[in-house]
Amino acid sequence: MQNRLFDTTVQQIKYEVIKELIKAYDNGLNNEIFHDIPIKIMPGPQASLRCCVYKERAILQERLKLAMGGDKDNKNVVEVIDIACDECPVDGVFVTPACRGCISHRCIEVCPKQAIKIEGKHAVVDKEKCIECGRCTQACPYNAIILQKRPCVLSCKANAIKVNADKKAVIDNDKCVGCGACVYQCPFGAISDKSYILDALDILKNSENNTKYKVYAIIAPAIVAQFNYARIEQVITGMSKLGFFQVVETAIGADLTLDHEADELKERGTLTTSCCPSFVKYIQINFPELAKYISDTPSPMVMAGKLLKALDPTGKVIFVGPCTSKKFEFKSDKAKDFIDCVISFEELQAFLDARNIDVSTLPDTALDNASYYGRIFARSGGIVEGVTDLAKERGFEAKPIAMSGLDECKKQLLMLKVNKSPYNFFEGMACDGGCVNGALCLHHGPKSLTDVNKYGAMAKEKTVENSVKLYELAKGNKSDE
Repeated sequence: MQNRLFDTTVQQIKYEVIKELIKAYDNGLNNEIFHDIPIKIMPGPQASLRCCVYKERAILQERLKLAMGGDKDNKNVVEVIDIACDECPVDGVFVTPACRGCISHRCIEVCPKQAIKIEGKHAVVDKEKCIECGRCTQACPYNAIILQKRPCVLSCKANAIKVNADKKAVIDNDKCVGCGACVYQCPFGAISDKSYILDALDILKNSENNTKYKVYAIIAPAIVAQFNYARIEQVITGMSKLGFFQVVETAIGADLTLDHEADELKERGTLTTSCCPSFVKYIQINFPELAKYISDTPSPMVMAGKLLKALDPTGKVIFVGPCTSKKFEFKSDKAKDFIDCVISFEELQAFLDARNIDVSTLPDTALDNASYYGRIFARSGGIVEGVTDLAKERGFEAKPIAMSGLDECKKQLLMLKVNKSPYNFFEGMACDGGCVNGALCLHHGPKSLTDVNKYGAMAKEKTVENSVKLYELAKGNKSDE
């Protein structure tokens, strides 16, 4: 299976399932899709990725269920495909053949549970005693002892994933923050996000070509780093061909969020951002005593939706972005009245290809309704730059820090918890590097950061002033009705 657009073959398979589902939707959905689509994607007779073609197709059937909304009784947007979760080792700490049987026995000395002994001049780990603290791995002079965890467990910085007795990954929904790191990191694609693409298709179809109501797409600024085979202006044209009445930058919502959070910081003295839903959820679960510092301002997605709903109360708003966390945020009390659906960049690519729209051949449609600061929200440090500038303008001191990834967030939140932090504004991003590395991006890497910086520099507006004026005007128009 050729990987043309994505980092991994897992992403390619997800894309193929969504694309075929959209085609089936256009031709009238029926139960035959659970038979036909897996065979079309994995025709056989030889297996290409698993032990047999029949298992490949069985997994595709489960992927198809997720593409159609997944388990309705499971409120998490991330689910485990049990049948696909069977290849990863779960050995924990084990000794490799590199063990030389040295006589210093540092591994034994550092073990707090006496879980290591020497048998036949070779270190052996007692699994029942071992607590997987990793001290022996650091003490061994030959690096012969390894602490091996599953990629999903390692990627989950919220400690929400465990392995059960059947050696299947299990997600603790009470700990999960919906960041989607496990979705991207699982090498077998056994953990995946639910798709709401059918809801998006229904919204567009029922608008009757925007005559019954208008359908707006709001796109996250990280999109500029995704469709590297075309200009962003061509992608906007392609989205209009999909049936969207207008495409608006979520960055305009970022401008509004930045304006409000700057005022909050001045008033409250200490503030953590509300832009990343997974970061907010991480605080609420792991640092409830710090929840008082969370900004009351809605996220950029919600602020952009509020603006559009103020301008067009009957309109429908679909967010297009890079992360799984927006898929749970749009159903929250803060967002549900302003955002009608969320789809990912991966799903947008599948949507375009299912409708045979090659955006690289299309003319440009201008997209210029946000500021420099709004656009650089897509990367870690973007919010910090904006709030620093606004603080100077408004006559107070901001001491901000940008926290990239939940490990860095944890470190700084611990400092805040014990009143040892020198900062008063905390920008938190669950994904390393920010939204440009969201789990549902087409691809990831340093180039994405460069693309976002260039995109921000291209903005005609360098401040948030015009975005705020537009928002206030929209609120005024609504109150006059």
